[in-house]
Amino acid sequence: MHTPRYQLRAIPLLAVVLFLWSGCATSSAADQSADGPDGAETSIDPNAPDASARPPASWVDQRVAEAESRLSEDRAGRILLKSIKAHGGLKTWYRNGPLRFRYDYVPQGDGTERDTLQTVDTWRALARHSLPEDASKQYGWNGDQAWKKPSSWKPGYDVRFWALTPYYFVGMPFVLADPGVNLTHEGRADMMGHDCHVIRATFGEVGISPDDFYVLYIDAESGHLHALRYIVSYPKYFPEGGHSPEKLMTYDGRRTVDGITFADSYRFFMWDPKATTDAKVVTRADLSNVSFEADVLNRYFNIPDGAKVVE
Repeated sequence: MHTPRYQLRAIPLLAVVLFLWSGCATSSAADQSADGPDGAETSIDPNAPDASARPPASWVDQRVAEAESRLSEDRAGRILLKSIKAHGGLKTWYRNGPLRFRYDYVPQGDGTERDTLQTVDTWRALARHSLPEDASKQYGWNGDQAWKKPSSWKPGYDVRFWALTPYYFVGMPFVLADPGVNLTHEGRADMMGHDCHVIRATFGEVGISPDDFYVLYIDAESGHLHALRYIVSYPKYFPEGGHSPEKLMTYDGRRTVDGITFADSYRFFMWDPKATTDAKVVTRADLSNVSFEADVLNRYFNIPDGAKVVE
């Protein structure tokens, strides 16, 4: 999987693209402001630790304008843009501030359940997780390093890989609006009774997992995302190259939170183009407790005292 291209360095699993978005780190003095309670911009430095993690309106407008202009240039981009708008729009996605949700990933056979409450900075792709039954156990990604707390805790899975994985699934199609994503239209296909455009997303020879890809099934009429296919080529899992078998993930149900539409749950199948809807589910995941938290501060995503950096 891949992370949004505006990250400063390659990051967990989703790993990709290392692109420094000028709006985030090299804004002009005129843009060094944050939104006040009445929506007006103040003189507070948005990068300051005690500033809100919600980006200033001027930064959002700039990024959205660039994305819409770029995506409008070809058919695949226009289809993705339609899907983004059908799910609430890129401007709303960023302007809402950090996203908080619970994601319970449950393999149906072998495998470790991963159930966490997590808060993600959608602007910079930073994350902080905690266990629902024990909030003292946490891990995250600060844009540079993964960490866990307490240092002696053994979660049973790779927290560097998992820090942003749920977000990337939950955040489709918004996370593919990045300039590092290459989109290709592969025609139309039926996906569980829906006539869908098929859009392939690849990432070029960049990041720590450049062989990753996603294939999205986007409803040709409504623009809603019904499913995606994907592989994992995370080098720690495949040190000699290669990748996981291809899987299909469905987006089941629908709910809208602060103008953004999410799935209720997800099913994962081993991909077989000849399989029917009776194919065996290998994993289920539930999404709950979804909210946007505009009051979260930048420092919330820093590595906390007592944590251990995960190499």
